[in-house]
Amino acid sequence: MAEEHGLRVDAAGFEQAMQEAREKSRAAGKKSGGVGLRFEAEATGWLQNHVVPLTDDSSKFNIADVSAKVLAILTPGSAFVESTAAAVEAAGSSGEGVPVGLVLDATSFYAESGGQVGDTGSIVGSSGTSLEVTDCQIAAGYVLHVADAASCSSSGHIAVGDSVTVRVDYTRRGQIVPNHTFTHVLNFALREVLGDHIDQKGSIVLPDKLRFDFSNNGPVDSAQLARVEAICRDWVTTGRPVSSKEVPLAQAKAIKGLRAVFGEVYPDPVRVVAIGKSVEQLLAAPEADDNMASSVEFCGGTHLTNTAEGGAFALLSEEGIAKGVRRILAVTAADASAAIAQGEVLAQQVEDAAALPDAELEKALVPLKGAVDTAVCPAAAKAAIRDRIAALTKRCLEAAKAAASANKEAAAAAALAAADAAVEAGKAFVVLQLQVGTDSKAVSDAWSAVEKRHGAKLAGLFVSVDADKGRALAYAGVPAAVSSKLKAGEWVNSALALLGGKGGGKPTAAQGQGPNVDKAADALAAAEQFAAMKL
Repeated sequence: MAEEHGLRVDAAGFEQAMQEAREKSRAAGKKSGGVGLRFEAEATGWLQNHVVPLTDDSSKFNIADVSAKVLAILTPGSAFVESTAAAVEAAGSSGEGVPVGLVLDATSFYAESGGQVGDTGSIVGSSGTSLEVTDCQIAAGYVLHVADAASCSSSGHIAVGDSVTVRVDYTRRGQIVPNHTFTHVLNFALREVLGDHIDQKGSIVLPDKLRFDFSNNGPVDSAQLARVEAICRDWVTTGRPVSSKEVPLAQAKAIKGLRAVFGEVYPDPVRVVAIGKSVEQLLAAPEADDNMASSVEFCGGTHLTNTAEGGAFALLSEEGIAKGVRRILAVTAADASAAIAQGEVLAQQVEDAAALPDAELEKALVPLKGAVDTAVCPAAAKAAIRDRIAALTKRCLEAAKAAASANKEAAAAAALAAADAAVEAGKAFVVLQLQVGTDSKAVSDAWSAVEKRHGAKLAGLFVSVDADKGRALAYAGVPAAVSSKLKAGEWVNSALALLGGKGGGKPTAAQGQGPNVDKAADALAAAEQFAAMKL
């Protein structure tokens, strides 16, 4: 239906929108610490009133398990219990779907903040009992490890006071980290290409992608996106060092080239993450002009030690989400390499199609147009492929026009030659198959040429077939002087009866189509016989 109206179904865009909706749904559930868990003022107030120490999360930047002690276990309704078993008992179930949140004295988990999603992993008791952590939140200095009590092994439970080992899923963390670092690189590249008016309006850093919202009036065109992507890829190739350090807020704000989120309230001291120059170098000369060549941001997230570790970068899409706000989706590492490879494969397929004859090219472009819509590949590459397909489509149209014109001339010439021969043989009509597909204008013009030359002397019926479309056309032209004997409508229907269709028109001109393309010769024979009986 969409194609009939010249529209295209953006399947990739639909799937992307659905994924965004899923993320928002998950985020809504996580905001309170998980389904049924509310890690808000009531819960943190309870912890403070019971003099529960704040969580030491300084190990979140390291890659190592941490020994810790369970200080509190939160359940739905902001109630605290002594063990995961007590949480299950209070819920009155076998444990399935019973959310709990563990507060520990120390952790290596990164709690969701600054756009970066929380870590997942496990908490393992001394007896071997393991609790799968599905999310990690922070509030008032307490880190909440969200889990399902059912994930405890059947042999035991975890209780307040237990000594445990905290184990982050570092494979997943390893997918998140390059996406966060290249969120910073992307922010830098956008400023370089679009100007200093670019302000960050939000971001989400996930294992499979990064999402960056920024201020800009109007879309970023494909050439600009290509430049932004090129800068990010250059930083992968050249390998810029990444450093971080907690710095007094006033001192950090004095660094030239600093990018901060407008309206955000930052702690003092604040953690500075620099890519290019080290934080120490920036602090030593905060007003230096060449500081602008480095990425400098306030950030509490986890990062690479060098941009080369990102492996690859691909900017997948750019779109508007609100007035003056744009959104970019990008990927790094293996996901970026796969996207780049898919773009290269698709571009090569288009070039292979370009080498085909014009008659074959049009067919070859149909699946390629669909493939580019659904391809997960760099936006700039996709735009270039679409431009190439558009140019090849234009080539097909021009070739089709040229072929139609040539066929038209050839059809007229063939019709005149057959008409001349018929008149010379003393016949009052001519029947002929033309080679113009279902181009009724070409057939009509061929009859006009015959009528102009022979006037009232000759009637004509022409059949033309388009095997690819599965349609056959029949056209009858009859001089007015003999139309009382041979009516064009009756004559054309004598042929169309064999072609599987019906036609109509005036007594002097009629046409129609049918699906029986293999019956052209039979249709001509029937028309010949019909005219012979009438004239």
